[in-house]
Amino acid sequence: MARIYPFRALRYDPSRVNMEEVVTQPYDKITPAMQERYYQASPYNLVRVILGKHYPGDSDEENVYTRAADTLRTWRREHILAEEPEPALYGYSQTYAVPHSDEVRERRGFIALGHLYDYADKVVYRHEQTFPKHKSDRMSLFKATRAYCEQIYMLYSDPAFTAEKLIFGSKGPNGFDDNPADLAITDEYGVVHKVWKLTDPTLINLIVTAMADKKLIIADGHHRYETSVGYAKERSAQLKLPLDQPLDLDEKLPSGHLPTPAFPEAAMMMTFVNMEAPGITILPTHRVVHGIEGFSSPDFITRASFYFEIEELESPDVSALSETDRTAFIAVTIDGSYLLTAKPGVIAEALKDLPARQRQLDVVQLHRIVLDKLLGLDQETITRLGSVSYIREADEAISMVTEGDSNIAFLIKPITLDQLKEVSFAGDVMPQKSTDFYPKLLSGLAIYALD
Repeated sequence: MARIYPFRALRYDPSRVNMEEVVTQPYDKITPAMQERYYQASPYNLVRVILGKHYPGDSDEENVYTRAADTLRTWRREHILAEEPEPALYGYSQTYAVPHSDEVRERRGFIALGHLYDYADKVVYRHEQTFPKHKSDRMSLFKATRAYCEQIYMLYSDPAFTAEKLIFGSKGPNGFDDNPADLAITDEYGVVHKVWKLTDPTLINLIVTAMADKKLIIADGHHRYETSVGYAKERSAQLKLPLDQPLDLDEKLPSGHLPTPAFPEAAMMMTFVNMEAPGITILPTHRVVHGIEGFSSPDFITRASFYFEIEELESPDVSALSETDRTAFIAVTIDGSYLLTAKPGVIAEALKDLPARQRQLDVVQLHRIVLDKLLGLDQETITRLGSVSYIREADEAISMVTEGDSNIAFLIKPITLDQLKEVSFAGDVMPQKSTDFYPKLLSGLAIYALD
């Protein structure tokens, strides 16, 4: 059962800072240029905590993690960050334009603490592979700061929209018209983020109960989640307190009583979004390969023709992918662009060690057939050499080949929610960067400090 808890968040004081100057995109989406821009935006920008700068003289006593912890303590002492007076859940909406279209969508969810479950408990499910280096970095930061400054993005299914009706009302898209947002800011991508603080104990307990039978899929935040589960187990042993303490839904809570984790490390901050609601957008993540000595475009196309039907294109237009319901992607080389459409029988034989739900995925065929078999880049090699770049924008991926020194780019279709659910609930994982949920959850809207 999915246990959630309200919490007394640390939040920026809007009277002390300009909120749009202190919040950031998630740490793993911050480029060096963005990091510098955030540093310049405000001395209180959260980047100083979640992705600070490394300096040549760093040591065990003075480093990016100790500076993050010192920064957080200073901001709390100076009341730049203030603790809420009472536990709360937070309604959270994001209104945005779908990239490369005129469509405007609103994604709704809520921020709360979520109990940390091992995958074996079959409450929380993953969908992507993770790598030790990223988890080590987040663990070092977390142990230094003892605070969650960013949210995990969790998906759940509820066709009845129970939590949404409790949080946002049942009047439709503007259910909160009579209750202005506690916070409304616009990020650098034009996304409007709104937050509502919910403190009524009765309402909170209704939402807690509504979520108790839900299964959760990690949309974004696999590395942070797995790091936190590991630390929760470590603390459970140290404190001699059970991590998997059962929740009795038949036991009525005393009036005004709110559920709490058995110990602070047993939960982390999450945003919960209903998969049945409109507003969820998954973008493709294109692959660009570089560093292959002696790469030959004609030789690659010849060998690829064993697995795929090859059609030369006049230009690398991703709209060609939407015109086929078969597994397909576009290969862009310095010599031209090609639509590769899978030969089902050949692919099935080549990937017979995988279940059918995996064999039919574009991203799996790209990694297992093209990158691994045709280019000799298995996941270990990709991780070790850094020979594959993951790019959101097709134009950028194309220019890295046509105007740079990359060998080849692969433009792919996005994973669908149905595919994600099928793979995740089966206990499978897809290659790294298989999904790109848009927009990202802003960091800095709320902070869960364990002390």
